[in-house]
Amino acid sequence: MAAKVLKSGHKVKAVDGEELEAIHRDFRGYRTNMIRLTPGRWLFPDRFKNLANQVYDFKWRPSDVVVMTYPKCGSTWTQEIVWTMRNNPDLDNSDAATSVLDRVPYIEGDMFIPEDTPPDSRFLSTSQGFRKLCPDADPMDGIGLQMSEALPDPRTIKTHLPFSLLHPSLLDAVKVVYVVRNPKAVAVSYHHHSRLLIVSGFQGPLDKFVKYFTSGNLLYCPYWAHVKEAWERREHPNLHMVFYEDLKADIMGELQCLDTFLGTHLSDTQLAKV
Repeated sequence: MAAKVLKSGHKVKAVDGEELEAIHRDFRGYRTNMIRLTPGRWLFPDRFKNLANQVYDFKWRPSDVVVMTYPKCGSTWTQEIVWTMRNNPDLDNSDAATSVLDRVPYIEGDMFIPEDTPPDSRFLSTSQGFRKLCPDADPMDGIGLQMSEALPDPRTIKTHLPFSLLHPSLLDAVKVVYVVRNPKAVAVSYHHHSRLLIVSGFQGPLDKFVKYFTSGNLLYCPYWAHVKEAWERREHPNLHMVFYEDLKADIMGELQCLDTFLGTHLSDTQLAKV
């Protein structure tokens, strides 16, 4: 049987044999099969192949801002900054009380939900924003995708996908904030994340996890290719690269740069609140 080819041009190959056995042994939360996409050797849960083309064809709006990162580079921190600058600079918006995922949908996040998940699963029923914006929608058609489509302007949307898995017109259509972090810190944070989250359930010490990371055998790996794709686009006027360490060292300076890029025209008092 011929390998499935995504609209991005990537071929889908099932992970099998000893490699799949090792992943299921060390990552107890991954209950599904796994796939690799070539070129790039990107690793994803099997369900991604059924969502990939919808994400690729997603209809972006000119006012959208996409927060893009490799996992554990500071995406949640940055998305909250961007959303607050655009939607709540005076900290008086009642929508700020909604969940993080309702404010800034994780567009491909449904790939972690196995397709045999019961419709009344607690995981699928916790998104109040989804029920509000998409009252008649089936959550198994993609909470992240449908939330992203239904959100009113201005939308801030999060992805951990690399540029090569998104439509090549993305940067001509919207602004992208790409966050980079020291890979040593990424590996440590990703290890904690993968141990604590049920959907990962990593079993093992840091040195074992680092081997997965450096060999490109973690979800969204390889890290260096992910960053390289963004770096090659760094001169595009709609791409703004944020370095996590700079955000920690001089947050006001970084917020001022973001303010210019986003065109939010916030005062120093508003930036201090952000």
